[in-house]
Amino acid sequence: MSRRVPAILAAALLSTVAAPLIAEKMTLAYPDTRQTDLVEEQFGEKVADPYRWLENDVRTDSEVADWVARQNAVTQQYLAKLPQRDWFAQRIRGLLDYERFGLPRKAGQYYFYMRNSGLQNQSQLFVRKGLNGTPRLLIDPNGWAKDGATALDAWVPSDNGKLLAYSIQDGGSDWRTIKVLDTTTGKDLGDGVKWAKFTGIAWVGNEGFLYSRFPEPKPGDEFQSLNKNQAIYFHRIGTSQAEDQLVYSTPNDPDLGHSAEVTHDNRWVVITTTKGTDSRYAIHVMPLGKDRKWQAQTLIGGLDHAWNLIEGIGDTLYFVTNKDAPKMKVVKFDLRKKAALYRTECESPARPDDVCMEPRPEPVDVIPERAETLDRAQIVGNRLVLAYLKDAKSVAEVRSLDGKPVQQITLNAIGTASGFTGRPGDPETFYAFSSFNQPTGIFRFDASTGKSTPFALPKLTFNPADYAIEQRFYTSKDGTRVPMFVVRKKALADARKAVPTLLYGYGGFDIALTPGFSAVRMAWLEAGGAFALANLRGGGEYGKAWHDAGRLGNKQNVFDDFIAAGEYLIAEGITPKGGLSIQGGSNGGLLVGAVVNQRPDLFAAANPAVGVMDMLRFDRFTAGRYWVDDYGYPSKEGDWRVLRSYSPYHNIKVGVDYPAVLVTTADTDDRVVPGHSFKYTAALQAAKAGSKPHLIRIETRAGHGSGKPTDKVVAENADILAFLAQWSSLSVQKSE
Repeated sequence: MSRRVPAILAAALLSTVAAPLIAEKMTLAYPDTRQTDLVEEQFGEKVADPYRWLENDVRTDSEVADWVARQNAVTQQYLAKLPQRDWFAQRIRGLLDYERFGLPRKAGQYYFYMRNSGLQNQSQLFVRKGLNGTPRLLIDPNGWAKDGATALDAWVPSDNGKLLAYSIQDGGSDWRTIKVLDTTTGKDLGDGVKWAKFTGIAWVGNEGFLYSRFPEPKPGDEFQSLNKNQAIYFHRIGTSQAEDQLVYSTPNDPDLGHSAEVTHDNRWVVITTTKGTDSRYAIHVMPLGKDRKWQAQTLIGGLDHAWNLIEGIGDTLYFVTNKDAPKMKVVKFDLRKKAALYRTECESPARPDDVCMEPRPEPVDVIPERAETLDRAQIVGNRLVLAYLKDAKSVAEVRSLDGKPVQQITLNAIGTASGFTGRPGDPETFYAFSSFNQPTGIFRFDASTGKSTPFALPKLTFNPADYAIEQRFYTSKDGTRVPMFVVRKKALADARKAVPTLLYGYGGFDIALTPGFSAVRMAWLEAGGAFALANLRGGGEYGKAWHDAGRLGNKQNVFDDFIAAGEYLIAEGITPKGGLSIQGGSNGGLLVGAVVNQRPDLFAAANPAVGVMDMLRFDRFTAGRYWVDDYGYPSKEGDWRVLRSYSPYHNIKVGVDYPAVLVTTADTDDRVVPGHSFKYTAALQAAKAGSKPHLIRIETRAGHGSGKPTDKVVAENADILAFLAQWSSLSVQKSE
């Protein structure tokens, strides 16, 4: 931390800083929103969509741009007058003002890592020669844009560490431009790859890299058109993108997406193919000969199970899979144990000249499934490093390559361990550990001795021991036991005092929510509130069964779990009735919109962020078509009826008293297009759903969340917390 926070902000909270509830007296006049008489009949039901014109791109439609400007004007006028907004802005900024590091990555003699001095809009990339070498600034994205909204995204050094390929994200968009620099001189080599998206960067030795891209969209369609026909290309250093070699594509099935990885010894290219967001993959492999013929061989056909490559050693490939193991296991394939290769018709041909294995090698179990969910695995040195989730908390251990136990990695707290990156032969791995009351610390794990030592630890301006972290379990509507983390000041927990509480959830796409530090949440806690994180069905906390229980026809379980979490917090006296705020982003924005419709009486305030709000048309824009694995197909009657039953846009209750709602989105969100939030807000404002405010905050030069500069993070979250605090009666206090 670059400076200590004054005691006046860090000490016990005693007296209020402003008279509460001033903003309730403000008169809100929502901007007029044009309605059309558009009605479509779907599966025998007439469905009105009066705000479809708001789906148009704000950059190309002047009427939408005018609507955005008018909505933002009303919202900003309201938010600026919230009495606690300035305190939250100051405190979030103060809590972000500490030196923080990303996980180091080793290549050759070099160690690369990200660092932010505290309040820089974008983190910088540094390199050291040797673990204890002098740090040298390699890339500083802070000068790339005046507003700080152009970010360094992914970066991968070549095998010897002398070159580095890195991707650039502009304005929050999912599109990426990939460039290459010389790490010795820091000079850009002039290579440029455009229209990369949902891509990795996989070096082939030091000569070039593999990446995934889509065809160049038509002008004006960059942020809304569907993403189809993803292909893998090889870019050779020093050549133009026009010379890039097509490595793998599936023109006969344009919905398939592909990513490439290269084993550390440059023996094999491993291509993972999927059709949606569900963990069901096909795997092809390519021997990396000198001729670079890029001939694909089917290793795993179909799209039935998860197969996540760990690494390859020679002709042995290690994977994490859920085949016959819902909570995941480690297996290996010996690619030598196969018949001679010959051209034949593949089980699921990706292209006419595919080469298939007949018969294919069979996987051999290395680490069997166990009660905890296997989150990730890595080979470091000659060991397997395994990270598990036990009730959404991290545990880690080391095993030999044949699966025998070596040792546990002690974490000593409720939190999340991530990273454990490395390669066979490396002497070490690095991992990050964080918790609700502990900013991320970086640790080096010695693969030979089994000891962990700090690499970079943050300096704190608060005492983590002042905060209590509990894991509780509550019962959902159907009797399912659901875990939830509850965080608050120890003094409040000991006194069993009910305080305004912010409940967060996601519940989808096999994603596990785990303990982690957030300066924004810490500001809420310092203000005297409580924070709760519910591990809803649909996530990945307990493996495939937990995910399946919250998707497709089971999606209502997610909403029931979240509603039950809110009821539990009130019943247990953690929050008072009228003191519960809720928040969620993306699929979590959908969650918030759905539960507000179903139980508007339960919540005081809500923040649906970048949410999927029109469930009947989500698959028509950008990456939306991938989400059918979790949501279903709007074109199929059975799925449509489920989607229609909870779609936030279509289920707003006219004339019912709703909680205060602040919708947040961004004009360059090309993951969940902002039209979702625009239409939902327009419908909510027109429904005359009570006297509380129903506003939308639309960020400019920002997207779905990644790459957002610090200044925008502070401003947006100060607005959100001040709004939620206002309507849940959280009155920020200070010491005398």
